[in-house]
Amino acid sequence: MYKNDFYTKEIHGDYEIYNVGDFDLEDGGKIPDCKLAYKTFGELNEAKDNVIVIPTWFSGTSKDYEIYIGEERALNPTEYFIIIINQIGNGLSSSPHNSPAPISMSDFPKVRIADDVRAQHQLITEKFGIKEVALVVGGSMGAQQTYEWAVRYPDMVKRAAPIAGTAKNTIHDFLFTQTLMDAITSDPGWNNGNYNSNTEVADGLKRHADIWSVMGLSTEFYQQEKWTLFGVESAEEFVTGFLEPFFQGMDPNALLTMAWKWQRGDVSRMTNGNLKEALGRIKAKVFVMPIDEDMFFPPRDCKAEQNMIPNSELKVIHSIAGHFGLFGGEGSYYHDQIDKHLHELLATPVADGIY
Repeated sequence: MYKNDFYTKEIHGDYEIYNVGDFDLEDGGKIPDCKLAYKTFGELNEAKDNVIVIPTWFSGTSKDYEIYIGEERALNPTEYFIIIINQIGNGLSSSPHNSPAPISMSDFPKVRIADDVRAQHQLITEKFGIKEVALVVGGSMGAQQTYEWAVRYPDMVKRAAPIAGTAKNTIHDFLFTQTLMDAITSDPGWNNGNYNSNTEVADGLKRHADIWSVMGLSTEFYQQEKWTLFGVESAEEFVTGFLEPFFQGMDPNALLTMAWKWQRGDVSRMTNGNLKEALGRIKAKVFVMPIDEDMFFPPRDCKAEQNMIPNSELKVIHSIAGHFGLFGGEGSYYHDQIDKHLHELLATPVADGIY
């Protein structure tokens, strides 16, 4: 069975595995012996009400969120029990390349955002006995999962902070994501998902990375030559020395699994397509936090949804890096904004969904 080393090098053993068991999926498939990889920080208090849940983003793992956590930050492990949960298909949790037949590689079933959140709910309730979540926060696909948490479990989730993501994916973003997928599947080496190594799909992964270089950043990022934020000295080095190696080390089927559910993220599936009704179910205090230069999830798209959420506020994050601002390359300039808003949100008193 093919296994990609990218997802385990440097973080091997740096997470725990929870066995969800045989897990039925919304689209009719099943993941036998489904596993979720997760990492915790801090201690669960006696009341079990100091819980923060963080779902991962596209191509990311629990490792990526560690820069958001610290005693000096809003996500403070001396105050909160923080659980970062790797989404299904991200390479650490059950994924195409680490699952046995009959769901390995090209046979991995279709997974939706709802499946991720149901599995995460099972993890925190069964493993830890948690009945209340102080905050769900996540970026990009993590924001999609954050919305799903708030709509699906309105009495459980007290606060929510979706960063750089939407509750229902837009047509524009669906089409963009399709180009990312087509870049991979158009490579002859992909072989309908039955390759022996990701190196056989290197050209497709390169094209995938090149698309990210255009849409993942902002035009002003290149105008101001801000690639130095990523430790490189030129635009060419940013693309060929950072982005292309970054994605060429990843498993193509895992990226496709995540991209498929990214395209179809939509909380209104719970209300027969009525987005306003779905968002109206939210009882949590919500800070909607778009990034101003984000070309995937621009503030206007996020604001349109925020207007449908009771007791919510729009908090725009400024980052010249656009969607890639999530990586925190701007250091304190970026993280101070995130921490300010999360401090304010966590300080908001809650009681049985009433504020």
